[in-house]
Amino acid sequence: MNFKKYENVKIKDLPYKRYTAEQAKESFDKFFAAAENAKCAEDILSAREQYVLAAKNAFGTAASLANARFTQNTRDEFYDGEVTYYDEVSPAFSGLYVKYVDVMLSSPFRKELEEKLGKVLYRSFEFEKASYNDIIEEDVKLENSYSTEYVKLLSTVECEFRGEKKPLAYVRGFMEDKDRSVRKAAAESIGKALEAHADKFDDVFDRLVKVRDKMAKKMGYKNFTELGYYRMGRIDYDREAVEKFRKNVVSAITPVVAEMKAKVAKDLNIDDFKYYDDAVYSKDEVPTRDCSVEEFFDRAKEMYSDMDKELAALFTRMVNEEAFDVIPRDGKTGGGYCTTFDDFGKIFILANFNGSSGDIDVITHEFGHAIAMNYAMQKNGDELGIGGCETAECHSMSMEFLAWPYMDKFFGRLASAYRRKHLSDALTFIPYGSIVDEFQHEVYDHPEMTPAERNALYLRLSKKYRPYLSYDGIPYLEKGTRWQFQAHIFESPFYYIDYCLAQTVALGFLALSRKDYKLALEKYKEMCRTGGEKFFSETVKTAGIAYPFGDGTLNALADDMKDVLSSLG
Repeated sequence: MNFKKYENVKIKDLPYKRYTAEQAKESFDKFFAAAENAKCAEDILSAREQYVLAAKNAFGTAASLANARFTQNTRDEFYDGEVTYYDEVSPAFSGLYVKYVDVMLSSPFRKELEEKLGKVLYRSFEFEKASYNDIIEEDVKLENSYSTEYVKLLSTVECEFRGEKKPLAYVRGFMEDKDRSVRKAAAESIGKALEAHADKFDDVFDRLVKVRDKMAKKMGYKNFTELGYYRMGRIDYDREAVEKFRKNVVSAITPVVAEMKAKVAKDLNIDDFKYYDDAVYSKDEVPTRDCSVEEFFDRAKEMYSDMDKELAALFTRMVNEEAFDVIPRDGKTGGGYCTTFDDFGKIFILANFNGSSGDIDVITHEFGHAIAMNYAMQKNGDELGIGGCETAECHSMSMEFLAWPYMDKFFGRLASAYRRKHLSDALTFIPYGSIVDEFQHEVYDHPEMTPAERNALYLRLSKKYRPYLSYDGIPYLEKGTRWQFQAHIFESPFYYIDYCLAQTVALGFLALSRKDYKLALEKYKEMCRTGGEKFFSETVKTAGIAYPFGDGTLNALADDMKDVLSSLG
């Protein structure tokens, strides 16, 4: 694909034009006609590239650009309307895509097509077919509208903090403050802000659960959990494998984290370890971003210039294109993401800097996604993309740790403190992510749950995976409502465990990089370069990195990470 026309165009100047459902239908209809008259596999492959991939890229580019501009300013009525349009027509597009999948699966030339396109893509075709049917089109429209409603709702949450109203993302940054009273005040502020919208959060989520359960049963599944796994494209592992992973988390990772937290509590002279203590790992000075945003990006450019010429070129290009939107502001959605505008050959990252050490984590994480996305775009929009969600998160989380040798640029004398905090955060995250995953399994297995029952479930799981932590005494959050500002629970069901699986792989890269950094970086780039061409297990095993579902993997990883923590002091 030729991107030269837009190579010097900044993200904010990219032209937007709605790609309509009618345009998509016309393109797919041309493919269907060509496939019906095809004389060989090459005829189908040519029509696929000309019509299906072109339509897929055009639709994806327009929808992604509209969503990016909406999340940058949720009060923009035009892009609000555009996002609503794509919410409404995306089910119809999915229907067209499934019909295309049917053609590819039932083609008399399937053997030749599968040899050309690969078993991974054909396995994904089977899952695509299992994940959508026209009978749920109206239900998917509702689901999309409810998810957008949640995004808008979360963007309106303002916390009363230090006499001012501040965005949720801003106040969360104070959960790492050295002063425990500041951390407690931040947690209380968040709890009160959420409580003001409690009924709305419960209502939106209840509607999401009900509509997802309804569409699953329409398609003949027992519940949404089954459908959810197909929608996530879990072509390489199943629910049982995930359950085994979570059990191993409880037995191998939770004890390490609990031991680590006990040491932190002793160092901080804390008898009652609370939620607002969870992001603090030392009584010493907390590493924070000590420079302006502009200086921060200058240092990041220096880091990638030293790390790898190819990665440096991509990062510098994105900075020049103003592809990073990192400043929190009223109306901007919280959280962060990396997305592509394929028809323009552009990548965009949205984040919300809060001045904490997490700012570097966010940039290295999202840039890891960008690296893999850039490789995928060079392959002319192949459907395999960057792989499944678990593979995609390997790209991002591993880059966080591959940046370790350069942390002196950002934190100076506190670089070692940063590394200890970063690793501690990573280990602490795995049990938390497992809570989110099991919470969703239970909710969709029992869609009749009331809001109070869901909150009780969250507290019960929190005690299982994070027995060292308490919400007691924190208004509203003590009821078990922490899940309400975990956006993935609302927007991307069953996604969150992918972060845990990827964190396992990323820690494996950390272990290897400490032995042979050059080899680790080479293996990382190859993993990003192959994207979705291989199954997840094949990708990880080929790289020789920690395989999350392997027997004893988490025990061995826990031992390795205890050694790393010990070396960091």
